[in-house]
Amino acid sequence: MRLFHRSTRSITLTAQGTQCVERCRRVLTELEVAGEELSQNVSLPQGPLRISLPMIARLFVAIFGEFQSRYQDIQLDLEFTDRLTDVITEGFDAVIRSGAPKDSGLSARSLGTYRMLTVASPAYLARRGVPQCPEDLHQQACIHFRFPQSGKLQTWLFKRDDQPMGLELPRAMICNSVEGRMDLAVQGLGITYAADFVVREALADGRLVEVLEAFTWERGQFNLLWPSGRQVPPKRRVFIEFFVTHMPLTR
Repeated sequence: MRLFHRSTRSITLTAQGTQCVERCRRVLTELEVAGEELSQNVSLPQGPLRISLPMIARLFVAIFGEFQSRYQDIQLDLEFTDRLTDVITEGFDAVIRSGAPKDSGLSARSLGTYRMLTVASPAYLARRGVPQCPEDLHQQACIHFRFPQSGKLQTWLFKRDDQPMGLELPRAMICNSVEGRMDLAVQGLGITYAADFVVREALADGRLVEVLEAFTWERGQFNLLWPSGRQVPPKRRVFIEFFVTHMPLTR
């Protein structure tokens, strides 16, 4: 029976292959549940914990430090990536992703929301002037973010008549690092568009200043996702509760 369609450039499942994969997943899930049920008498969560996270290390590293200090019998295996991961087939215990959950085969908990802000350094604004409306950005040096997976530039969204408005803005610099573009803005090289949790410390200590606050529109959320099932291993359960409690985002 043919399970795959193969070509020189791709490989895809046939209908029979898809059926076989789904059946095997159920079998493997039952085996995992059986093992987890046998391990429920373990008093402390322990063992390897494989987690996939976005490429925003600064937001998560401190939380993982606290988690590791509390649960020293859990061995963290962290993969920072912006690619679309298959939680079940790739063997992840949990993943953290932005946006609304799309896979109905996964359980989810919200980790909180964030806002996208327009920011620049005081020195840059003193040199180039403070924009008073989004259209003023056409006269500014804009530092853009390029999504590593798609190669597309992030759209800057602003509020106009209670509706989102996207602008085609000048490209003084393009960067595929979320934290890198913040550092470029701190150096006074231009205005950038970044999530509030990325620039929180720089805003607090005055290295960056928010502009166009009245026109802020875009909001997002992070979710913690894991394979659905009646039994949740102790190591995964404590990880979920710890992260939901300690994530420094707005509830």
